[in-house]
Amino acid sequence: MAKILIVDDSDTHLYTLSKIVEEEGHEVITASNGEEGVDAAIANTPDLILMDVVMPGLNGFQATRKISKNSGTADIPIIFVTTKNQETDRIWGLRQGASAYLTKPVDKKQLISAINDALGA
Repeated sequence: MAKILIVDDSDTHLYTLSKIVEEEGHEVITASNGEEGVDAAIANTPDLILMDVVMPGLNGFQATRKISKNSGTADIPIIFVTTKNQETDRIWGLRQGASAYLTKPVDKKQLISAINDALGA
């Protein structure tokens, strides 16, 4: 069982992603924006982070950079789960340090596979 932080400003997406992750037996922590996500990553040191991109304030790309540059959180794998589906967005997301880039609506099997790959399961 892994501890997974889900960062998304949509209650609907938080619920949907949480349900999928919990059904796989993982513990879920949530944050509703990028700043909360960075704080939650530092405070909880999750095993994995699912990160939205489009959020008010600190967006997912910026939050990922902060998490990746912090020595205490730099090794946490991050998977982007976002509506931004342009190839340039995907490339940029992976350059920010993400281990995978999925677009919404997310396919449950694809999400579980990406989570298992990132966790080395």
